Amino acid sequence: MAIEAVPISQQQIAFAIGLLGIYVGWRGIISKMTGFYDIANASKNLLYGIVVGMLFAVIIDNYILFGIVNLSVNMLTLTFLSILIGISESSFVLFILGRPRVVALRASPPNGWALGLGMGAMHSSVLIVRLFDEGLTSISNFSGFNIYSIIIGMCISLSACFGHALINSWQGYNILNNNRLKPLVIGSFIRAGLIISLVLCLFLPIIMIAIIPIVILSWSPAQKIWIPSGMTPSAKQAFKRTLRQSQKHELASNHRKKGELLDSEE
Repeated sequence: MAIEAVPISQQQIAFAIGLLGIYVGWRGIISKMTGFYDIANASKNLLYGIVVGMLFAVIIDNYILFGIVNLSVNMLTLTFLSILIGISESSFVLFILGRPRVVALRASPPNGWALGLGMGAMHSSVLIVRLFDEGLTSISNFSGFNIYSIIIGMCISLSACFGHALINSWQGYNILNNNRLKPLVIGSFIRAGLIISLVLCLFLPIIMIAIIPIVILSWSPAQKIWIPSGMTPSAKQAFKRTLRQSQKHELASNHRKKGELLDSEE
């Protein structure tokens, strides 16, 4: 199985699908916080995640995916490699989000979200390229470039981006609470499980069922506790008021009759 076997057009589509998770995660979370967080700094962390995420994606591809395909690794070795990669990723996140200037600005949780989106996008992009590879058809019934692999690729992209973003924002939240070692260890094992699950999804997509509930359960605390934890009390109140007003205006707009004006309350 070689990346050269995948046409360049399909590789571009694979990376476009991988970047889909960034769009959804940024549009749905970070863009709502414009004015409450330093968006420019979050964008910089997104670029960090893309660069470092590609490095880790290559390592996962060479040592885990190829090991499974070539039957050159056993389950013990696979677990050890995944944990080692998870520890490396968590340590890098701790370094980026734990810098004094970032902590002083209380920007660790949202920066962690942006960083995780970049990391997850690159992880998923490389996996989707492999999924489109016809050379994988001998061991996977879902490989090749078809509608099924595209749907699976979209699920992998969203799961990878949201998975890493949630773990990173949780680490950032704990950094603000002076709790670094325990989240580093726990986060490393969770990342290891996420890595193995995403790789195995190329062969058995039903494994995605193990990822989705974890993402759903973590979503609410991430939006209500982890990411807003860096705001001052007054900023939190203003942010919640802005969200309420946006929802109210959207509802009023949907029920407005043509020619009527919308009432606005400050």
